[in-house]
Amino acid sequence: MSQAVRPTPLTVRSDRDLAARALSARAPEPEGEATGRASHSLLCIEDDPEAAGLLDEELTDRGYRVTVARNGREGYAAIIASRPDLVLCDVNMPVMSGPEVLERLTAFGPRFHDMPFVFLSALADRENELRCRQLGADDYVTKPIDFDLLDAIIKARLGRVARIGLWRREIELSPRELEGLTWSARGKTSDEIAQIVGLTRRTVDFHLDNARAKLGVATRIEAVATAVATRIIDL
Repeated sequence: MSQAVRPTPLTVRSDRDLAARALSARAPEPEGEATGRASHSLLCIEDDPEAAGLLDEELTDRGYRVTVARNGREGYAAIIASRPDLVLCDVNMPVMSGPEVLERLTAFGPRFHDMPFVFLSALADRENELRCRQLGADDYVTKPIDFDLLDAIIKARLGRVARIGLWRREIELSPRELEGLTWSARGKTSDEIAQIVGLTRRTVDFHLDNARAKLGVATRIEAVATAVATRIIDL
C-alpha cells in the first residue's frame, strides 16, 4: 500500500513552498508485479483518516498509484507539484474546501484542463452537486463509496483523456488555423479576425476551411465546437 501524505503545519507561505513540500512527500511507486499495473497516478484529497485509508487501500489493490493529501491546501500543492492523472477530492475540508481547490486550478491555467477531477461527498443534495458540476467537476460520487462504480468512473475518465490525446496527435492544425478557430470561438467574424491578425478575409477563410476539413466536420461552427470540446484551443 502506498504511504499517505502527512499533514503539514500551516506555516507555508507560498504555492511554490507548498509544491516543493508536496513533491518531497510523494508516495513511492509500488514495487514488483503491481508496478506493471499501476500506470495511472491518482491523488485522493480526503481529510477523514479512515476514509483516506480505505481509498488508498482499495484503489491501490485495483492497480492505481495512489497518493493521499489530508486537506485542500496539501492537495492543491500536490497537484501543482506532480500533476496526477486524476484527482478524487472531498467537498468539505478544513483549510481549503474541494470547490476552492478546483476554482484555483481552473484559474491557474490550461495545464490542468485535461486532468479529470471527481468530487467525493457525503452530501447527496442536488444543490451541492449542481454547484460542483458548475465549477467544472467531471463527476460527483456520494458516500459511502461503491468502489466498483468509482473504478468504472475512473477508467471512463482516464479513457476519455487518452482518446482525446490520441485524436489531438492525429490532427495537426497550423498556427494560423488554431488562431482562426480561437478568435471564432470568441465570437469574432472573418472580417474582424482579419483585422486582428493582419490578414485578408480571404486568407482567414482559407485557414478556417482547412481547419474544418481536418476536423472532419461540415461547418465552421462545428469546427469551433469540436476544437473547444476537445480542448485543441483554449478560450
